[in-house]
Amino acid sequence: MSDLRSKFLEVYSVLKSELLNDPAFEFTDVSRQWVDRMLNYNVPGGKLNRGLSVIDSLKLLKDGRELTDDEIFHASALGWCIEWLQAYFLVLDDIMDSSHTRRGQPCWFRLPKIGMIAVNDGILLRNHIPRVLKKHFRGKPYYVNLLDLFNEVEFQTAHGQLIDLITTHEGEKDLSKYSLALHRRIVQYKTAYYSFYLPVACALLMAGEDLESHVDVKNILIEMGTYFQVQDDYLDCFGDPEVIGKVGTDIQDFKCSWLVVKALELSNEEQKKLLHTNYGKDDQTCIEKVKELYKVLDIQGVFLEYESSSYQKLTKSIESHSSKAVQAVLKSFLAKIYKRQK
Repeated sequence: MSDLRSKFLEVYSVLKSELLNDPAFEFTDVSRQWVDRMLNYNVPGGKLNRGLSVIDSLKLLKDGRELTDDEIFHASALGWCIEWLQAYFLVLDDIMDSSHTRRGQPCWFRLPKIGMIAVNDGILLRNHIPRVLKKHFRGKPYYVNLLDLFNEVEFQTAHGQLIDLITTHEGEKDLSKYSLALHRRIVQYKTAYYSFYLPVACALLMAGEDLESHVDVKNILIEMGTYFQVQDDYLDCFGDPEVIGKVGTDIQDFKCSWLVVKALELSNEEQKKLLHTNYGKDDQTCIEKVKELYKVLDIQGVFLEYESSSYQKLTKSIESHSSKAVQAVLKSFLAKIYKRQK
C-alpha cells in the first residue's frame, strides 16, 4: 500500500507541475509561487482515502489483476481530481464556519497575508479539475461523462452545504427543525456523493461501464456514506480526541447531528426542554448537560444497534448485486469504515 501511496503522490507532483505551467495563463514568478504553496498546503495533506480508492476500485473491477502503469496514472489523476474537489470545499467551508484549524494546522485563510484571498484560491482549486481532465482524458470515450459526473457531484455537494448552513444558522437556533429526514438529506448531498459515490463512479467509467446501469451501486454507496456520517457524529461526541485528532464541537456548533435528532426522538418533555436550553451554547456546563442526557438516554447503545443493523442491511444489498467484481468494490469500502475509531 505504501508503494501505491508513493506512486499516487508522484502523480500529484506531475499534475501540479502541469497546472503551474498551464499555457492558458501567463504566470509571474510570484503568482506561480502562490499557487504552488496554496496547493501543497491544501491538497495532499489529508488521509487521501477518496483518491486512493479510485485505484483500489479499478483494480477490483478488473478482477484483481495488476493495473498497467497507464491505468495507475489515469486512476491516480482522477483520484487527485477528487482530492482537489475536497480541498476546494474545505477551503471555502472553513471560511463559512470561521474555523481555526484543519488537519492539525491553521486553516488556509487564517495564515498571515492570506485572508479572503482564500476565496479566490478555492475558485482556482475548482478550476484546476477540468484542466486536468482536459489534458489527460480528452481522447477517452468517457471524457464527457467524467465532466458531467464532476459537475453533478459538485452541484449536489454545494446544495447539501446550503441546507446545512441555513439550518444551523446563528440567531435562528430552533431544534424543532431537526429530524432524521433532514439529517439524512444534509449528509446524502453534503458528504455521501463526493466521498463515496464519486471515487467508484470514476473507476466504473475507466472500466468502460455505463453509470446509468449502476444506479443500485450509487444507492448502496449513498447509504454507506450516510452510515459513515452517523459514525462521524457519534465519534464527535464519544470518540477519543487523541485517536480522532480533534476535539468534537457539534454540540456547541448547533449541528444537526444524528445524536441530537435521536435524543429529541427519545426525550420526554422535560428532557426536550433541557436540550433546547443547552444545545448550541459554547459553554462547558451546557455541553456537559447535553452529554449527560445522551448517557441517560443511552445514545451509545442506540448507535451500536444502528451500526449493527446498517452493516447487515448494506451487506445484504451488496451480496444481491449480480457482479462479483462490483461486490468486491463495495465490500472493500464497507470494510474500511465498519467499526472505525477515527
